[in-house]
Amino acid sequence: MIANLREALEITPDNDKLRAHLAQTLLTARKPDEAADEYKRVLRTSPGDRRSQLGLAKAFFAMEQWSAAIVILEQLNSGPAEHEVMLLYSRALLKEGSMGRAMDVYEQLLRRWPDRPDAELDEHFRVTGQAPERNEDEDGPPGELRASDLVVRTSTTFADVGGMQAVKDEIGLKIIQPLLHPELYKAYGKKVGGGILLYGPPGCGKTHIARATAGEIKATFISVGISDVLDMWMGRSERNMHRVFEVARQNTPCVVFIDEIDALGANRSHMRHSGGSHVINQFLTEMDGIDADNEGLLIIGATNMPWHIDPAFRRPGRFDRTIFVPPPDAEGREAILEILLKGKPTSGVDARALAKRTGHFSGADLKAVLDLAIEEKLRAGMKSGVPEPLTQKDLLNAAAKHKPTTREWFTTARNYALYANESGLYDEILKYTK
Repeated sequence: MIANLREALEITPDNDKLRAHLAQTLLTARKPDEAADEYKRVLRTSPGDRRSQLGLAKAFFAMEQWSAAIVILEQLNSGPAEHEVMLLYSRALLKEGSMGRAMDVYEQLLRRWPDRPDAELDEHFRVTGQAPERNEDEDGPPGELRASDLVVRTSTTFADVGGMQAVKDEIGLKIIQPLLHPELYKAYGKKVGGGILLYGPPGCGKTHIARATAGEIKATFISVGISDVLDMWMGRSERNMHRVFEVARQNTPCVVFIDEIDALGANRSHMRHSGGSHVINQFLTEMDGIDADNEGLLIIGATNMPWHIDPAFRRPGRFDRTIFVPPPDAEGREAILEILLKGKPTSGVDARALAKRTGHFSGADLKAVLDLAIEEKLRAGMKSGVPEPLTQKDLLNAAAKHKPTTREWFTTARNYALYANESGLYDEILKYTK
């Protein structure tokens, strides 16, 4: 069929309907890159063709180019409501890591089509409202976050974090020293604590560095995901947020780590049709310490997309300190590889040489490389019955198969740094990309 369609288009190359049909056929045949080329040709002559725009978004989604798909779907979603558009838009936002925006779009979809839910999105956003099973002797009323689920004592320190020396130094200066020497701050009437925002490409160690920060100062560590706080029932999300801060204040010094803070701190103008703005207001009230003392409480937010965060979050007294967490440099990659390889059977592995061959790789990418190499060894071991050590060649072959996940992030981030950097927030991105 594809061959016949291509032959017909050689005779009538300006037939957009026929070309769109070819593009759809290629997409169905799991050839999204070829489908994208054909859809682009259609859209050059028919830029308002919504079906071809949606087809191109589907092709980008299939190629895991989430940002490109989102740009098209945002435009389509601003027009007449379509179930297929909203569903793909929510899925693409989720894949990109914009959980808050993905949830908002999915909630709008369910309000319009309540009888057409999506199992994958339901699982992520817990729209069923079913509370987990609970023993009678557990603390807190039904449905409330429990202190035992939140509080963690961590032994992780900066020694367990490979590379990231510049980030460690900045955290040490701005966070650790004030908490280790509170008497100096009290002499000047300054409270110990506050908020910092870690931002950068995914998989570069933001969660790990937050946990290590708590370990350095021997503080309680509370890690909160957006799914732990948000609830479909009116008012429950705000109570959950208050509960997190209540438990943190009872266990000072305490580091509260909130991952995907962009899902919580999305610009409130984007959330005017949902209950998200109430959760944001509750969070800001807790950070300000209006009704309670936040002395000894450090809030660390992590985001892959600082450009989606409400400006109110970066007001002095809230997340007034922003730290860019870049992909590890060659030294950092070497340190990460040595940590990952510790305790594993190896032969002739040169971590320094491997680090030089894995430019732009994040810590998560390096772990994926190691996992790929181990999987290949396991396949060989199952055939021979003898486990063999990992070699330099094994790791280099695995690195060649894995593409660094940071590049797409920098493509998007650089656009914001070039064209939406009035406050200088993204200066570090420009400096790094140069």
